This record gives sequence, structure tokens and C-alpha cells, in this order.
Amino acid sequence: MEGKEEVEGDDGTITTWLNKHREMYYLATRHPFILSIRDGTIDISFFKRWLGQDYIFVREFIPFVASVLLKAWKESDEGSDMEVILGGVASLHDEILWFKKEASKFDVPLFSIAPQKANKDYCRFLESFLSPEVDYTVAMTAFWAIEAVYQESFSLCLKDGSNTPTELMETCQRWGNEGFKQYCLSLQRIVDRRLKKATEEVCRKAEEAFVRVLEHEIEFWNMSYGDTLTS
Repeated sequence: MEGKEEVEGDDGTITTWLNKHREMYYLATRHPFILSIRDGTIDISFFKRWLGQDYIFVREFIPFVASVLLKAWKESDEGSDMEVILGGVASLHDEILWFKKEASKFDVPLFSIAPQKANKDYCRFLESFLSPEVDYTVAMTAFWAIEAVYQESFSLCLKDGSNTPTELMETCQRWGNEGFKQYCLSLQRIVDRRLKKATEEVCRKAEEAFVRVLEHEIEFWNMSYGDTLTS
């Protein structure tokens, strides 16, 4: 089946994880919510729900990324890590403005929306990484996974043969573009480099963080899709 074949890569730890957890990764990156955008069958009310909830999530994502940057400053063995992460921090300002613009276009009242359970659970998960006791490699793994899931998901809606609605194309291009893909690969290289030097305990916690991200992403899509899944 498409997307469930062995993942090709450089035989790093992340490639091993992607193969080991490929069923879950498949659902996180090819969820019916995303497939309905690609196929042009999306219920626009589902998209509007996602838009409002993701705006709330991104606001919580900002302190998480800032904490990863601080951990890189304290723990990284490579100065370029901070530059890569800082690029992500800088883009979040534009992302907040983009959400506000899209919300206005789709008549989504951002400031009166309450976070749903899946969103609150995901945000609490992010908060758990703010502690100084959380290892940089583990936090960096979660950061990469969150970004990578969105990149692969929305890039699917840009492929030849997709029927992505015109009004949703900007959303898909925001996370599915080649530049964002390269950024995600930069994050992946950092994680793989760190994991090669990490203790067995850190590697175990990093893999757990990766799996938890996939679980939360699936629940977030479920929430956006009206809690209904199709085969």
C-alpha cells in the first residue's frame, strides 16, 4: 500500500524509527483529513475547526521552540544547531499573522474558540519539555517530529493529480513547500547526529517522544475531522 513501504534513508536512527512505527506514521501523515483536502472532498467546517484549533496550538508551540533553542545553547556540541532552530523561531511570527489572515478569510473567530481535549492534551505534552531536566536530544526529537508530520502531510496535497481546493492551496503550500522540507531535513540531521552519541536511556526517551508526537498528531487530525475515520 502507498506509504507503507520501507522508508529509504541513510540508516540513521530516525530511519529505523520510521520503519518500526510506519503504520502509525502513515496514519499521522496520510490521515483522512489530509486525504480529503488532497481529493477535494474536505468539509470546509472541518478545515475551519482545524484552523482555529491549530492557531491555539501554535501559540503554545512558541515557548516550546524557545525552550529547545535554550537547550541547544546549553547542550549542543554544534554551533549551527542554534541557527537552524532560530530560523524556526523567526518563522513563527509570520505563522501567527498567517493564521489571523486565514481566520478572517474563513470567518473563524480565533479569540472566542476554546481548545478541545485533543488540543489541550497536545499542549500539555509540549509543556512537559519546558523543564531544564529534559534532555536537548529528546526535546529536539519532538520538535523535528512535529514539523516533519506537517511537511509530509501537506506536501501530499501538492502532488500531481491532487484535487486540492484553490482556497486551501495556500495552506498546503505553507507546510508542503520544498523550502520547509529542507528545513525539516536539517532538523532531522541534528537529531540523528545527537542520537549517535546519546546514551541508551536518552535514545529510549527520544523514541518515546517521537511516538507520542505521532499519537497526538493523529488525535489532532481526528478532532479536526469530526472524530470520524474512514478506511
